[in-house]
Amino acid sequence: MAEELKVFTVDEVAAHKTTEDCWIVVGEAGAKKVYDVTKYLDDHPGGPEIILDLAGQDANEEFEDIGHSTDARKALDKYLIGSLKEEPKKAAAAKAVTASKGTSGGNTSLFLFPILIAILALLYKMNN
Repeated sequence: MAEELKVFTVDEVAAHKTTEDCWIVVGEAGAKKVYDVTKYLDDHPGGPEIILDLAGQDANEEFEDIGHSTDARKALDKYLIGSLKEEPKKAAAAKAVTASKGTSGGNTSLFLFPILIAILALLYKMNN
């Protein structure tokens, strides 16, 4: 049977931010996991500084932005030590922010399109 993960608070994770004791949080809202990556620091392809800049914090956005490979994600599993206790309000807000990120550029297009049309019309009138 699978062992139940220990649940850590944000404050507990924040206390682990040195080269001798380095934890990070990775995962979407509602499924955030805590990893002790101390032993991995020197093996990280980007160098230990990349991880140390995020030590004791939620590193999910940066982790996802890099586009880590499936192998990198699997390698992270061996450093899993628990999950993050999320406050319900913060978890709901984080989910809403994540959901809105996928739709954010549509309004910009609606704003820029009429401006582009106006510029093209002005150029047309100037040339005729």
